[in-house]
Amino acid sequence: MRASLVGEKVILVPYMSEHVPKYHEWMQDPALLQATGSEPLTLDQEYEMQLSWTQDPNKQTFIILDRQMVLGEFFHGDPHVEAMVGDVNMYMNDLDDSQMAEIEIMVAEPKSRGKGLGKESVLMMMAFAIENFRIHTFRAKIGESNIASLNLFRKLGFEDVSYSEIFKEMTLELPATKTKCEELQNLIVSSSYYLL
Repeated sequence: MRASLVGEKVILVPYMSEHVPKYHEWMQDPALLQATGSEPLTLDQEYEMQLSWTQDPNKQTFIILDRQMVLGEFFHGDPHVEAMVGDVNMYMNDLDDSQMAEIEIMVAEPKSRGKGLGKESVLMMMAFAIENFRIHTFRAKIGESNIASLNLFRKLGFEDVSYSEIFKEMTLELPATKTKCEELQNLIVSSSYYLL
């Protein structure tokens, strides 16, 4: 099983079967389906998808937990389910470049948006990718109507490289330069980022 990553605001945990029901609930929202470019799945299909993701070495999927909620003591169930706010994914699926990674973020819980959880999750995933997979370029494909995600990635230094008229989406990229790697390393050192 993959390790969890702990930051100041979020804890990233591997996507497990116990997360599937809540994830499936999120994906009933037409706005989230559109923003993520996803198709609606049945609960059984969602369980199959979760299993396939965990078995694919070219995919890294973490559920984002709100650290403040995990540390709180108001849970009636599993805090790793109740504190779920979204997910962050990385796909190493570029046939021409195994060290290119596509990164995706979804903060599904409306009350958790605008608090910097998405930003920290993306930065932690990038640091994880550089350290464990020697990724040298990050890519994000974002629908033109998803202004919040476009703004987030551009603020992180991603630059527009192409636009797909067919999919109505922008492709942005960020090279993992020496400076960017040092920035991410400093983020890890200065925060409470660590492996569980």
